[in-house]
Amino acid sequence: MITKLSLAIASFALAATVSAMTPAVVGQPAPNVAAIDSNGKAHKLSDFAGRTVVLEWSNHECPYVKKHYNAGNMQATQGMAVAKGAVWLTVVSSAPGKQGAVTGAEANTLTADRKAKPTAVLLDSAGTIGKAFGARTTPHMFVIDGKGIIRYAGAIDDKPSSSPDSLNGAKNFVLAALNDLSAGKAPATAETEPYGCSVKY
Repeated sequence: MITKLSLAIASFALAATVSAMTPAVVGQPAPNVAAIDSNGKAHKLSDFAGRTVVLEWSNHECPYVKKHYNAGNMQATQGMAVAKGAVWLTVVSSAPGKQGAVTGAEANTLTADRKAKPTAVLLDSAGTIGKAFGARTTPHMFVIDGKGIIRYAGAIDDKPSSSPDSLNGAKNFVLAALNDLSAGKAPATAETEPYGCSVKY
């Protein structure tokens, strides 16, 4: 028998599902996602309230990701962001068995081998975080201010190529957004089209 209570519960569940599938929007609060990192530690985005947070979607087998890591560009960007007091969270949303999927131990080995400098690597094999943010590519970058508002979303730079040569003269949108926020200004470029491999949900 269908009751008003069961209809209310069904409506709430549907609303929650639709809300969870709605991509995050620049200028709006970021979803307060939760995840376990490569060391087994639990994190919520709200844990970093008051600090700027950078989210980087990654797949170590993607040629576009390899371009940035093999050239040291991603590590340099991570280092400069952390030096400014930002939190850098690398997110791996590849599903088990798909390209880029890693265990915690494998993620830690990659971090060490590449001399990467994230604050943490978040394992998102269910794709919950990726879908909450609408992450489409690796890399796909988001910058969130200390109030939890998404201030930048899109590509890491303005050269949508997998060639390392394309890094010459490229404009780093993430660093530009961080510099603007540090100066108390809104990022001059708030949104760009991300490029790279599709996230392997």
